[in-house]
Amino acid sequence: MRLDQSANCVVLAARREGRAWFAACVILATTRADVNGVVKKTLGASKLSFAAMDAAVEATGMEYGGITPLGLSADWPLLIDERVTAAGDVVIGSGVRRSKLLLPGALLAQLPGAQVLAIAN
Repeated sequence: MRLDQSANCVVLAARREGRAWFAACVILATTRADVNGVVKKTLGASKLSFAAMDAAVEATGMEYGGITPLGLSADWPLLIDERVTAAGDVVIGSGVRRSKLLLPGALLAQLPGAQVLAIAN
């Protein structure tokens, strides 16, 4: 598999007016999410950061480094970069570090809370 067919799921901690929530972004390994621009605006957050490792593990029930968008809470916003859905088959975490999943990137757009947009630069 090429690196541009590898997708990463990043857990974010968002806040606004005393409310805090988690969200996830899925991007290709060759790109970076525009967290402080597109993602922050889309989530309507006033503050946005990468979730601390312990918080991400506790919130997802998955191993850090293997977090997958599959099985995330349905109330989490799930932002998927359009390049992931256009990439054909992608490799993504399985929930544990020692294995990966191979699946069509377009399938991720069907997950609960999923929104496909241009979030990577």
